[in-house]
Amino acid sequence: MTYPLTARAREIQSRVRKFVAEELIPWEVHAEMHDGEVPPDVLKRHQDGAKAAGLCNMDIPIELGGQGLSMLEQAVTQEELGRVTNALGWCGNNPQSWMLKACTPQQIEKWIQPLIRGEWHECYAITEPDAGSDVDAIKATARREGDAYVLNGEKWHVTSFNLAHYVIFQAKLASGDHCLFFVDRHAPGVEVVRTPAYSHTYRAHHPIVRFTDVKVPVENRIGEEGGGMGFAYDWFRYERLMIAARCCGAAARLIDEATAFAGARPMDGEMLSEKQAVQFMLADSLTELWAGRLMTYRTAEAIDAGADVKVSHAQASMAKLYASEMANRVADRAVQIFGGRGYMRENVAERFYRELRVDRIWEGASEIQRLIIANGLYKRGQAALIE
Repeated sequence: MTYPLTARAREIQSRVRKFVAEELIPWEVHAEMHDGEVPPDVLKRHQDGAKAAGLCNMDIPIELGGQGLSMLEQAVTQEELGRVTNALGWCGNNPQSWMLKACTPQQIEKWIQPLIRGEWHECYAITEPDAGSDVDAIKATARREGDAYVLNGEKWHVTSFNLAHYVIFQAKLASGDHCLFFVDRHAPGVEVVRTPAYSHTYRAHHPIVRFTDVKVPVENRIGEEGGGMGFAYDWFRYERLMIAARCCGAAARLIDEATAFAGARPMDGEMLSEKQAVQFMLADSLTELWAGRLMTYRTAEAIDAGADVKVSHAQASMAKLYASEMANRVADRAVQIFGGRGYMRENVAERFYRELRVDRIWEGASEIQRLIIANGLYKRGQAALIE
């Protein structure tokens, strides 16, 4: 049976799927062969198309210029975006609602409204050489000096720094508490150390960025002193759920592509799709996709219904853990079904085989998600989390 989505959610799903299929997927191979880039006129068309398809400001209330979509509707949208490789689906701006809770009216006007209008982009500087999934281990510092803070630290994997207008920088105060700050990308003391090459081919880079005695006014502090981890958890929760959704979309695309190939590929007098080994791989993939989609949708519904935030935190971890691991298995099977073609960069299975690997790492590695889930089980019991 189909999942009982609302008519609006189905309409959103159909609209975004059409945009992805007609506008984004045809440019995947070009992007792969050109460092993630597409021609400027095509990028502009993608950005305009993203607005028309409703991919912008999904998490922002209508009264502030957003769409005010439910979490389930956003998951449905992100699932469709997950069907495309090379981060071409990142063509729509989508600031998160936690910013509105954390920021003052003045900060919203200065830093968030330009995101909503699509004029600026932001990026996050959290991870460090010795602090990844263990965010509390960061060594970046924020020292108060009168009406300003002085920031120091080296951040790794600062995704989209090359496209961003400002950075959200996470640091520790002298007390050991965490704090977030808005930092202009071109502020004195902000330096790109180097831009490593990664397994995927994205237009958005992930450089190593050093912050040396970067001075920002107190007005750039996000929330109260010591509130940084709470906002970071809000961000992680949202991103983990949307990663799960995109992984489901990637798995769905791979199953479609592998099924079509197997049905057209002759082998020993019959089609590859008639071989039991291939049937088993496709059957396992479809079964796991259904489980991942159900978990993702149900978690989103619970958030919309006002579920306890700590329960949602564990459930978002479960969704990300399962969906990211599932999508990697599906990609591996798809490469095997495509055979030699599946090892070519022009093939969707090869690209997803590389791209999906990071979903088991960023926004908390699979092992960290397991720790979060187990901790939730110990504190709240099985019934609170899954019954």
